[in-house]
Amino acid sequence: MKFLRFGESGSEKPGLLDNDGNIRDLSSVVPDLAGDVLANLDDLKSVDVAKLPIVDGNPRLGPCVGGTRKFICIGLNYSDHAAESGMEVPPEPIIFAKYTSAICGPNDPIIIPRHSEKTDWEVELGFVIGKKAKYVSEADALDHVAGYCVINDVSERAFQAERCGQWSKGKSSDNFGPTGPWLVTPDEAGDPQDMHMWLDVNGKRFQDGSTNTMVYGVKFLISYLSQFFTLEPGDIISTGTPPGVGLGQKPPVYLKAGDVVELGIANLGTQKQVCVDDA
Repeated sequence: MKFLRFGESGSEKPGLLDNDGNIRDLSSVVPDLAGDVLANLDDLKSVDVAKLPIVDGNPRLGPCVGGTRKFICIGLNYSDHAAESGMEVPPEPIIFAKYTSAICGPNDPIIIPRHSEKTDWEVELGFVIGKKAKYVSEADALDHVAGYCVINDVSERAFQAERCGQWSKGKSSDNFGPTGPWLVTPDEAGDPQDMHMWLDVNGKRFQDGSTNTMVYGVKFLISYLSQFFTLEPGDIISTGTPPGVGLGQKPPVYLKAGDVVELGIANLGTQKQVCVDDA
């Protein structure tokens, strides 16, 4: 199933995408796609979709999951991206936080922060935790996944690498975490280690890769992260990006107001963002 959230920012309602591409309103069935609801998405398979109201028009899509308490990202998780960044593949996953205030809808604008000169893009496979995970094995790891989604890990490279401190400084500006359009359940998403992913800027293809070149896969990441802290329903883990980011171009290419970014992952949908300057 493909779940989504629609409506104005901060007031999104839960919904799903039916087989004809219509948005169906789920708010009479569940309060939100958050918390314990995420642990029981299979229960919604029994819902008679045809009886759910169709949402008219073209509503804004919000982030496909609500109530997120942790937004965890994995750095340098594709060997070819590490190479273009001039860095070695780490012996253990690099973990950094993207603060939850960065989360926005898949088609909301990318807001370029004041004094930014190096705002960059990263198409990434995200997954959302459905059941609490603590000290889990790789064998049981995927039992804790509610679904998969597209994430653009927008990054300000100067803030990230040239201003001292942790990467989160360059990763957490407002709207630096477009998430969605859908939360796709594992049975429909397919193999998370074999998904085509791409990203265009102003119609030019910059990223064209696959999750099959990921160094640390989803099973490993869930098990690994759960050894250090508890993963909770609604937590988002973004798994890294293939090569083709702006930083890796010769010369580097960075986003500016008016640029249009489009990206997607097979079976998980697409995003489109217009870049705007912060007020």
